[in-house]
Amino acid sequence: MKKRTKIIILTVMVLLLGVTGYLNIVLNNSISSNTTTASTTSYFDSYRSDRSSTRDQQLLYYDSIIESESSSEEAIKNAEDAKLSLTNRITQEVEVEGLIRGLGYTDCVISIGQKKTTVIVEGKEMNDIEANKIAAIVADSLDILAKNVVVIPV
Repeated sequence: MKKRTKIIILTVMVLLLGVTGYLNIVLNNSISSNTTTASTTSYFDSYRSDRSSTRDQQLLYYDSIIESESSSEEAIKNAEDAKLSLTNRITQEVEVEGLIRGLGYTDCVISIGQKKTTVIVEGKEMNDIEANKIAAIVADSLDILAKNVVVIPV
C-alpha cells in the first residue's frame, strides 16, 4: 500500500472515532433524564423476578420431597407445612403490596422475614407520617407489631 493511502485510511478512522465519541456523549445526555425512573422500575421488576424464581425453586423442592417414595412421613409433613407457609406468605405479600399501591404509591415490594418485615416503596421522599401509615397497614394486615416493620423509600 502506498504511504498516501495509509494516511487517508488512518485519517478517516480517526474522524470516525471522533464522531462516535461525540454521538455517544449526545445520546447519553438525552437518555440520562429517564434513567432514574427506569432504574427504579427495573429494580422492582428485578426484585419480583428474583423473588418469584426463588419461590418456584422452593416449591419444587417441597414437591419433590412430598412426591418421593423414599421420604419419611415426618419429612413429607414438614414439606407440606413449609409449602403451606410459603404459599400463605406469598398471598400476604401480594395483598399488602396491593394495599400500599392503593395509597397512591407507584410501586412497592415487601419481604416478610422471621423478625422484620421490610417494605420498599417507590417515592422521592417520605415523611414520618407516611412511613407510619404504611407500617400500620403492614402491621394490621400481617398481625405483627409496627416496630417490626421497616419502610424504605426508593
